[in-house]
Amino acid sequence: MSALRVLRADGLISVQDMGREGYLAQGLSRGGAMDRLALLEAAALLGAETPLAGLEMAGAGGLFEVTRPMRIALTGAPMRADLDGVALRWNAAHPFLPGQQLRIGGAQAGSYGYLVPGGELATPDWLGSRAAHLSVGIGARVESGLTLPCADDPAPDRPARGLPATQRFGGGTVRVADGPQTALFDPAVIASFFETGFVRAPRGNRQGVQLDAETRFAAQGAAGLASDVIGPGDVQMTGDGVPYILLAECQTIGGYPRIGKVIPADLPIVAQAPPGARLRFSRLSPDQADALWRSEAEQLRTLRAACHPLIRDPSEMGDLLSYQLIGGVTSGDDLERG
Repeated sequence: MSALRVLRADGLISVQDMGREGYLAQGLSRGGAMDRLALLEAAALLGAETPLAGLEMAGAGGLFEVTRPMRIALTGAPMRADLDGVALRWNAAHPFLPGQQLRIGGAQAGSYGYLVPGGELATPDWLGSRAAHLSVGIGARVESGLTLPCADDPAPDRPARGLPATQRFGGGTVRVADGPQTALFDPAVIASFFETGFVRAPRGNRQGVQLDAETRFAAQGAAGLASDVIGPGDVQMTGDGVPYILLAECQTIGGYPRIGKVIPADLPIVAQAPPGARLRFSRLSPDQADALWRSEAEQLRTLRAACHPLIRDPSEMGDLLSYQLIGGVTSGDDLERG
């Protein structure tokens, strides 16, 4: 079995996959990757049929080695990365050989980067997932010196591949659908919410993030509101009208009123927004939100179709002499000679 060695962990690193579905009744939220799209991108780059478990790196990466040849996909928040000093393109999959060292620096934009081995991490499975759920004590952060088992990569020699870069790492406009408690807010408060520009506050973690604005958005009709099921994407208002957007490790039950819910397609924008990023919200009707929904299987198919081989710069190819470069040379008059 292959392994990924963590020589040095610089950020808050944890093992993540798509999380655990179906345990809300037991008080366990789904958890999993903060940016689910990043794991879909990694699966597409690696040619996988389903998303694979990998490392989620909050803020910064570290220094890594492998024990057997494998590919690794680098997705999510772009970070500086090099393999034995040669810069690697982000949002791409690259071959990684024993004896080489992969160095991943700090995030250049966004918050969460991902390193996904081609055979996926083979750390212990619990309730159908390998994901650490840090807020309830499932698993733990990945520390320097750990060796993480990996399944063998089925195609370790496959050439490097890339995906077009996306713009989801610096805030932006986020679409919100009405929810069952939207009507508890006065129409003027709802209108004000969608007219206001927000700043992602420093307060935030895998459970959710706070938004800052001068205006407050209290729900006048929320007195005596019973606790209800909540989930990622819900936009809650505290008693004094401060908005929070719930994320991967949010609680399963909450009593604060919710003005709406961020649609799944835009939740990566919120998760990746670093402190200080500006966010605005656009209101969707239920029909509009339904029309935008795409299953993750469909998203993966679309991403796989968008993958392309990486064109390497010969000046940066340390293994250039290992390539057969002259097999197609001709005398130049082949067509004239019939």
